[in-house]
Amino acid sequence: MFAAPAAPLTRRAVLRTAFSAAVLGGVAAALAPVLRARGPRQTLTPAPLAEETYRGRHISVDPVAAVVHIDGRPLHVMRRADGSYLSAVNHFQSYETPLELARAAVDELGTTRLASAPPHHG
Repeated sequence: MFAAPAAPLTRRAVLRTAFSAAVLGGVAAALAPVLRARGPRQTLTPAPLAEETYRGRHISVDPVAAVVHIDGRPLHVMRRADGSYLSAVNHFQSYETPLELARAAVDELGTTRLASAPPHHG
C-alpha cells in the first residue's frame, strides 16, 4: 500500500487557507465578549406585596408589576412615560407609586366598590 503523492501547494490553496483563518479569527474576536459575559444568571426575588388597610379598605399592591387590588378587586393602573401612575378611577391625577395611587382611589371611591371586571378596551 503506497500513499498517493501529495498535491503541490498552489497559490489558490494558500490564499484559501489564509482567508479561512482570518474569518475564523474575526468570528472568534466578535463572539469573545458575548461568550465572556455569559455566566450564571442572577435570579431576582420578587418584591413582597404591599398590603395595608386604608380607611377600612384592604389594599394590596405589587409594585413591580403595578397591579393594585382594593378589597380583592382589580384596579386598572396605567404607567406614564415619566414613571408616574394613573388609575381608571381618576385619569387626571398622577401618582409617584402604585400605593399612593391606591390610597387616592380609596379616597375617591368612598364607600363605592370597584367593578368586579376590569374595563375592556376593544
